[in-house]
Amino acid sequence: MISSFFGKTKPINYIVLSVFLFLFYSVFVFFEANQGINVDTIPLDVLTVGTLLLSIYVISRIIRTEKVTDFSSYAIFFFVLLFVAFSKVLGDKNAIFCNFFLLLAVWRLLAVKSIKNVKHKIFDASLLICIASLFYDWAVMFFLLVFFVINVYDRKTFKNWLVPIVGILTFFILVFTFLKVNGELSFFADHYRFSIGFLKTDFFTEPAIIKLLIYVFLLVVVMSLVFLKVRKKGGGKLVPLRIVFLAFIFGAFINLFKSVDSSPVLITFFPTAVFLTNYVETIKKAKLKEVVVGICIALSFVLFLLELNL
Repeated sequence: MISSFFGKTKPINYIVLSVFLFLFYSVFVFFEANQGINVDTIPLDVLTVGTLLLSIYVISRIIRTEKVTDFSSYAIFFFVLLFVAFSKVLGDKNAIFCNFFLLLAVWRLLAVKSIKNVKHKIFDASLLICIASLFYDWAVMFFLLVFFVINVYDRKTFKNWLVPIVGILTFFILVFTFLKVNGELSFFADHYRFSIGFLKTDFFTEPAIIKLLIYVFLLVVVMSLVFLKVRKKGGGKLVPLRIVFLAFIFGAFINLFKSVDSSPVLITFFPTAVFLTNYVETIKKAKLKEVVVGICIALSFVLFLLELNL
């Protein structure tokens, strides 16, 4: 029943998942974050939950326009389900905003395959990555994805390789002007520190990091299976999926580079949702598909309960 419901693309799917995420975020803010009702934080909380809901919509649009999966609601379903499994990310507003801008950047990069307005799309993606870096400095790692896309789709046009630099300079000029007016030029030195979290001696003994490593390992296995299926089936999804795969890898590295107190695992949710969707879509038997989806739901809530004690 659940698999057949999300196997279609209808407005009701988006509404159900949006309402669930809204309620889940509200409960998290009220209880887990111990904030209670604070009038001062309401505008930021509204902006945060609005960004989450908009992220769901953006993912549904990516699925429809870039065809990284078949037409279904599984991607936004798994995206929301990952918030249950990693509920603490809801307390990291920097991760939520960073993920949103990286999501838009990846969308622009996936759109390059049409070979139309390539420079504009590369510039947009570069600027969006720069904006994302305002929330997490290591987000600049996604510039590697920009150059990968240029190399894959239009590497012979030399100007394409210069566009990311133009995007960076544009961002720097705008932010520098703003900081200069407000007398806060120390922001660059204070924010862009590029610390490496895993160099800490006790980094890999943290429960959250162990959970992350298991999560990454399992996803790499799923992604390997999906790539094997896609190679046999064809259909032009291989290159877009490689882009999404690299987005996952860069997101995983950002998690290793950041401190234990932060939760940028959210950056990997979209790539994870895409590959889980592709895996589920390869299952032909309806009952087996229902079992797999049921296991994913059960596992998410088990991890949620375990995370409450971490």
